[in-house]
Amino acid sequence: MNTNSIRHIEGEDHGHIMLYALSTCMWCRKTKQMLDDLGVAYDVVDVDLLDKPEQNEATEEISKWNPGKTFPTIVINDDRCIIGYSPDELQAELKK
Repeated sequence: MNTNSIRHIEGEDHGHIMLYALSTCMWCRKTKQMLDDLGVAYDVVDVDLLDKPEQNEATEEISKWNPGKTFPTIVINDDRCIIGYSPDELQAELKK
């Protein structure tokens, strides 16, 4: 996936947080807002705004963590995944 498609949001470092989202998804917007409100640094890609080859590549990456390929999918430090909007689980993960 083209690194230009991934936006980095500045904030406090809690490890590498990669958010796969859809631009039209209410739960994805809530997840972004939560991370922003907490002041957390993260990378985000709106999969539906990618061109077709990049969408395929992103979907393949998501399926490694989330076989259902649902959104949002948050991958933390390439070893933990949170699927869906889950504020309690995300906050607990950020406190580690």
